[in-house]
Amino acid sequence: MRHIVSGLLVMVFLFAGSVQAQAPKGWVQGKGYGWIWGPNDEIGALNALTPAHVTAALKIPTQGKVYDLGVLYDRASFQWPGHSPAEVISFRTPEGLKRSGELEAITGQKTTAWHSNAVFISDNVGTQVDSLCHVTTGDDNHWYNGYKEGELGGNFGPRKACADKMPPIVTRGVLIDVAGANGQVPLPTGYEIGPDELKAALARQRVDVKQGDAVFIRTGILSLWGEAGHDKAKLAPHDSAGINVAAAKWLVEEKGAVLIGADTSGLECVGKCWKPGEFYPTHVYLLVQQGVYIGEFHYLEDLAKDKVYEFLYVNATSKIRGATAGFTMRPVAIR
Repeated sequence: MRHIVSGLLVMVFLFAGSVQAQAPKGWVQGKGYGWIWGPNDEIGALNALTPAHVTAALKIPTQGKVYDLGVLYDRASFQWPGHSPAEVISFRTPEGLKRSGELEAITGQKTTAWHSNAVFISDNVGTQVDSLCHVTTGDDNHWYNGYKEGELGGNFGPRKACADKMPPIVTRGVLIDVAGANGQVPLPTGYEIGPDELKAALARQRVDVKQGDAVFIRTGILSLWGEAGHDKAKLAPHDSAGINVAAAKWLVEEKGAVLIGADTSGLECVGKCWKPGEFYPTHVYLLVQQGVYIGEFHYLEDLAKDKVYEFLYVNATSKIRGATAGFTMRPVAIR
């Protein structure tokens, strides 16, 4: 009997080890990521950024040159038409505090005052990273990991997988300069970027995408941004250029990107590249199905000018509970 029990224990142990070995631990080539991190997961593909990824990325910079990837944004800046403009309202000013008598009443003195503002703004404008709660699909309005609007929507934003849950991103960044490779800056209206074009641009740059990378596609639209993106008539026609679903699948399933970004308001090709009845299918694929993040309005012009195609990428969102994106951000690339 002892031998039988021992044999059964060995079989159970071997079976458990086999199941554990086959259990998804992260990215799987040909499949990507998906809903593999457990029923309570809220950060998706960022789970794959291990300490080894971070330490490897920190070794990339050799010159210490910092590139500001954020764009200046104000009430007149260009944005996707589904989002509201911004307003910054002076809430307290030195003169106002002194005229009203509030300064002395609050502080007991008449000299030292302050500025503070009330800010009204969409959480999807300026340089941004879409969180996994941003896009929903299906009759049940579900987003990443099966979270549903009917259960987890709220009056202070959605309550799962939002931008406040995103950890700071420190990883290898790769620029794919499609506009530069094509000699068209910016790319034309509705220009569709597929996987073959990404491969060709990478070969030209002699750089490849690795698992855990943040990848950025340059269309060249921000060469028209000026100081704060006020020329909407000039910017709008070029904002429809971008990658298609096939390109996104190649970057995620074959290369392992955890974030895919661009210099446009929406990353993906808009309009003619969609099948009938589709609406932002690349967003649905990346955010909902794969848990891969989307970067938008990243300023890539200086990187392209200096031919910096590999860099350390550092980005951290504001911790605003329920926000659907990190917005008006200032991520950096360091070479």
